[in-house]
Parts: sequence; structure tokens; C-alpha cells
Amino acid sequence: MEYYQYIKALHLIFVITWFAGLFYIPRLFIYHIEATQKPEPDKSILANQFKLMTKRLWFIITWPSAILASLFAFLLLYLAPGWLSQDWMLVKLGFVVLLYAYHIKCHLIFKELQNDVVKWTSNQMRLWNEGSTLILFAVIFLVIIKDALNWIYGVLGIFLLAGILMLGIKMYKRIRTKNPDA
Repeated sequence: MEYYQYIKALHLIFVITWFAGLFYIPRLFIYHIEATQKPEPDKSILANQFKLMTKRLWFIITWPSAILASLFAFLLLYLAPGWLSQDWMLVKLGFVVLLYAYHIKCHLIFKELQNDVVKWTSNQMRLWNEGSTLILFAVIFLVIIKDALNWIYGVLGIFLLAGILMLGIKMYKRIRTKNPDA
């Protein structure tokens, strides 16, 4: 237990860098998707640049951070297995599974865009971009409050947050329609 706080700090550092990657990668996907609608040679130049940027972000920051955050989490649970008997921790681990599902779906989108396959619109990707934000809110509140009984209120709050985010995205879309440089 002497190293527990160091391991916890490393876990948090890699959780932060993992989320940084998950926040930024969909933004790059949005720009990449929008670049495919531009005329040549802009389309090719921008698409190649976004492919390089996403590849570096994905394989140098996001994937390593996900793996290291998980390894340190497993080590923390090994050192303090009592956490697994806490309801809030089990709910949190459910959100971590959801986070990995989100991460893997981002990986599939990454591979599609690397192969010039565009299945998403930029607006759909803007909505997708909020997934990691919602998971982050849920996990942070669970970890800080440590009350799984009230997680139902937290989930309702997350849906409310999601609604607010969607309204914001729709408002931004209207602003961009009127002013493309906004």
C-alpha cells in the first residue's frame, strides 16, 4: 500500500490523457469529413493532413493512455480489492466498459476515414463527440460522491446534459448556416 497513491496518480494522469484523446479525435473526424466535401486539391491536401494528425493522436496518445489507465486501475483494484464490493464502483466499471465501447467505435471510424470511407456526416459526428463527455461526467460524479444509490439521479442529469448539448449543437448549426465562418 506504500505505492498506492503513486499508482493512483498515474492512473488519473492516463485517464486525463485518454479523455483528451477521446475529446479531440472526433473533432479531427469532423474536420476530415468536412474536408472531403471541398474541391481538389484542397480535399486531398486536407484529408492527408487529417489522416496523419489522427494517426499520431490515436496511436501515440489515445491508445497508450487507455492501456496504461487500465493497467494502473487493475493494479489499484488488486491492491484494494474491497472497492469491488462497493456499489458505486460496480456502476463506475459499467461506465468504463461503455467508455471502451466508445473508444473501439472511434477506432472503427478512424480506420474507415484512413481508408477514405466516410459514413458519418459532420453533424452526426458532432453528436457522437459528446459521448465521452457524458461518460466522463458520470464517472467523476460516481467517484467523488461514491453513492450508487443516487446514480439514477446522476443518469437523469446526464440525459439532461445530453439534451442541453444537443440543443447547443443545433444552435451552432443554425449559426454556421447563416455565417459559415462562425
